[in-house]
Amino acid sequence: MQFQQLQYFVAVAETRHFTRAAELVHVAQPSLSQQIKALERELGADLFLRARGNITLTDAGEALLPLARRILADADTARHEVQELVQLRRGRVRLGATPSLCTGLLPDVLRAFHDRYPGIQLLIEEGGSHDLVRELARGALDLALVVLPLPTPAPALTTVELLREDLVVVSSPEVPAPGISGEGGRVVRIADLEGERLVMFRHGYDLRELTVAACRAEGFEPDFAVEGGEMDAVLGFVRAGLGMAVVPRMVATRAGRGLRVTPLARPGLHRTIALAHRSDVAPPRAARELQRMLLER
Repeated sequence: MQFQQLQYFVAVAETRHFTRAAELVHVAQPSLSQQIKALERELGADLFLRARGNITLTDAGEALLPLARRILADADTARHEVQELVQLRRGRVRLGATPSLCTGLLPDVLRAFHDRYPGIQLLIEEGGSHDLVRELARGALDLALVVLPLPTPAPALTTVELLREDLVVVSSPEVPAPGISGEGGRVVRIADLEGERLVMFRHGYDLRELTVAACRAEGFEPDFAVEGGEMDAVLGFVRAGLGMAVVPRMVATRAGRGLRVTPLARPGLHRTIALAHRSDVAPPRAARELQRMLLER
């Protein structure tokens, strides 16, 4: 009994027509009929009653049909499982993330993922949440780390909250410390930023929008010493003493020497990071494994 014969048998059983069954499985009708006859000879029983214009299953055919369907389904499952395993040995994951997350969150997770799956190519695209949502929607990314709430409604995306991160103020140790002293140490109130020179991210950057909105809520417009940079440039300008900046705590912690880190006074500023993917398309197996590692980090 051959796997192909079972495919042909199920096709005839479902169409009740040899010619249509042959078209369904993309084979010539005489070849299909010969394979069905060969299967019947091996089983020692007729599977179909062949009356003119009327094909019906015999008792033997009725008994074989559910078993054949199960065998074919199991074969599809086996093929799918093997392909899934192959995807973890080679392939790629296209991940989008904001620059601050590329600096703070991703290095350790990506190193662990690469150690476990060295054959998977990691393609990283940096951008603001607005750009990443657009890239997800058009299928250019498998996953994206975005800041909630999303800049525009995205009903076609599924988001899972990953972490809630505090923002802090970074400044050069060479300039006077910002803020006020309290029982728990020095803190910066948003109001303390009025009149201070800030190093500001480019337009479209989530941190820019959050910082500007917080200043305006306190009744003032922030004063920019330098604006338009990405994360590394902003940190470099702060180290040089050009001004201070509001950045994620994770980034400030990893930034190394040359920066003074001062927390914001309560209630402070926070941002919520989520992992997003398209709702209508399941991410590839390798992308789902990276998603699992990010959620369990």
